[in-house]
Amino acid sequence: MRVAHPGLREAMVSANAVTVVETLRSAGYQAYLVGGCVRDLLLGGTPKDFDVATDATPQEVKTVFPRARLIGRRFRIAHVRFRREFIEVSTFRRRNEDDDDEADANHLSADGVLLSDNVYGTLDEDAFRRDFTVNALYYDPLEDTVLDYTTGLEDIETRTLRIIGEPEKRLREDPVRILRAMRFAAKLGFDLDPETRHAIAPMSELLTAIPPARLFDEFNKLFMNGHAVAAWSLMWEFGLPEILFPLSEEDDRIVRAALQSTDARIADEKPVTPGFLLAAMCWPEFQRRTALSATANNAADERLKAAHSVIGEQQLTIAFPRRLSLFIRDLWRLQSSLERRSPRSLKRTLGHPRFRAAYDFLVLRAETGEADRELARWWTEAQEAAA
Repeated sequence: MRVAHPGLREAMVSANAVTVVETLRSAGYQAYLVGGCVRDLLLGGTPKDFDVATDATPQEVKTVFPRARLIGRRFRIAHVRFRREFIEVSTFRRRNEDDDDEADANHLSADGVLLSDNVYGTLDEDAFRRDFTVNALYYDPLEDTVLDYTTGLEDIETRTLRIIGEPEKRLREDPVRILRAMRFAAKLGFDLDPETRHAIAPMSELLTAIPPARLFDEFNKLFMNGHAVAAWSLMWEFGLPEILFPLSEEDDRIVRAALQSTDARIADEKPVTPGFLLAAMCWPEFQRRTALSATANNAADERLKAAHSVIGEQQLTIAFPRRLSLFIRDLWRLQSSLERRSPRSLKRTLGHPRFRAAYDFLVLRAETGEADRELARWWTEAQEAAA
């Protein structure tokens, strides 16, 4: 279905993206803006990135744009770079339902591309292989029209997130779509359609088969986009944190406080780190283990052992890099230093590279009733005095 959307091009469409579409069309190819940028334009937002879908193969795109860079092993895409922006150009694909993916998993071409994922298709096939209807809309900036093969326009009107095809089958194909559903529903403020909602819980255990490194990528997309609180609440409706964060609990106030803090910092365009959230999610279990085993003589050793074991267990499901493990350990260790507030070590503590993060964590603990508010005030005043 092609629907006119007069004025959409004047909204917030990248001139460079339009140039890519025009150039590919002039070379005899189909080309449209696609995916999240179209969805966000229709919702009145400002897209961060613009993607183009075309029937030109990656090498043909490279011929049209000689300075384009081809990237990706599983599926080649082209980055067409302008001065401060690059436009991602992908070739229409279809779902490769007839192939044995496991048998083809190591089927590489001469340049290392996994052939089982390079199944080119038509425009309508490309639409139906996408995950959600609202992400399967194609915008023609030359005619100011939107192409909709999957009721995406209707779902945008009703603010509904709907999986394309049979939900259980699509989630079984790639269980990470469960997390994408959480992310988009939280970010857009959309409701999951009943069939999608019904399919999530039975398929959620399949997330345990996803490589932990890939789940860390999804962790960042879920919680580092300014909608962490909404995503966390929605995930608990389906029991997903019990699978992904087995050491956390639904009513952990420190976790929700950390999520709120992260959302607020993103809204204020301040830097954030996933290490801070991971430290909060694992903190209650870390506290339990140190309380059970620590004594006056070996408290520091026991806290170090507890940190290693808690972080190690969490990494069985979400494999975050070593630098974040060190960040979490430093943040936890500094809580003891902050609680002692020793004048002799004050300068050293204030000068620690992780002091600010540890102080912010202490403030969250005080706000949730776990730490003394007067202690947090003391460190606030200590910083001001040292400034």
